[in-house]
Amino acid sequence: EVDGLVLKVNRFDQREELGARSKSPRWIVAYKWEKYEAITKLNSIEVQIGKTGAITPVAHLEPVELAETTVSRASLHNADEIARKDIRVGDVVVVEKAGKIIPHIVRVEKHERKSELPEFQFPVVCPECETKLVKDEGGVYIRCPNYDCPAQLKERLRYFASRSAMDIEGLGDKLVDALVEEKLVANYGDLYRLTSESVASLPRMGVKSADKLLAAIGDSKSRGLDRVLNALSIRHVGATVSKILARELKDVDAIRAASVDDLAAIDEVGQIIAESVFEFFQSDHGMAIVNDFQQIGVNLTFDQELDAPDSEALGGKSFVVTGTLEKYTRDQIHSMIEKNGGKVSKSVSSKTNFLVAGDKAGSKREKAEKLGVTILTELEFEKLVQENEPPVETP
Repeated sequence: EVDGLVLKVNRFDQREELGARSKSPRWIVAYKWEKYEAITKLNSIEVQIGKTGAITPVAHLEPVELAETTVSRASLHNADEIARKDIRVGDVVVVEKAGKIIPHIVRVEKHERKSELPEFQFPVVCPECETKLVKDEGGVYIRCPNYDCPAQLKERLRYFASRSAMDIEGLGDKLVDALVEEKLVANYGDLYRLTSESVASLPRMGVKSADKLLAAIGDSKSRGLDRVLNALSIRHVGATVSKILARELKDVDAIRAASVDDLAAIDEVGQIIAESVFEFFQSDHGMAIVNDFQQIGVNLTFDQELDAPDSEALGGKSFVVTGTLEKYTRDQIHSMIEKNGGKVSKSVSSKTNFLVAGDKAGSKREKAEKLGVTILTELEFEKLVQENEPPVETP
């Protein structure tokens, strides 16, 4: 299955005569035909509140078949995107599945707009806690600044329990909703103070299920500093940055004592992340979380033995992963790189050895090509790991 054609002028003298633009030669052109698109009606727009307070508008669509699935929802990303595409409730829209996975609205079929539809009015207060919303300085996202907003709390707890964070098996979406709505959990620490009786009293729960959940929550105390940092939903801090900070500073007290300049000086951190980390750990809620975890007995140190790579197949090589992947998730690729002794970076630079590129790799691929960085598909990455693994010794 292909998604387009690339045509090249074959003669070298004609290539030379045609020359090149700043980013691409004039003697080559790519054609991509429109695929995985469908036309449907936009019935309504609702807003959702994320774990960092970002307000995301979501389109509710007339259900339509697309790439062998039924699509009825699509993210509209932010208020600027709605305004740029002039998306209005009642419009006929074209929906595409990026990489055959994520639905999004490509455009509005404005010629189908038979009457004047009102523009979508983005809320000015949080629909959950009624706090006045604020727009990121120099950014596009509009946020609820109330850290105690119940909707944010639910999203943070869901992420806290996820596999890449504290990996608490059994703490699913509906149970999180019930724990917050019944006022059994108002912060991370409350999870570790739950009792079998209180959990068993919730809908669809019993003593056996409650005990199993409490055991999983107790096990999460030993995950280590990098997993805790990732679980805390600090803006701009994901699994990769969490591991970098944990490796460099070793324990939470060192992170709390670090200045913005100290944090920014760490490779792969930089000013924006440093300010976000500093602000979190100096905030009232950040200090309360750490103090609570220390009293509960959550492991807030970095275990170097657990961090040791399984092999040195990619020893010392720097990788950037970008684009829509098909065989692996981004986190799975990152984990494979680190387990084989490689280093994961967020941005392409002259120090980058390999770019693992999926569909729609964009500007990172362009920069890699310009710098002469080796670009790998997922299969080529697998082959690289396998070729560099030491042979298995036989008796």
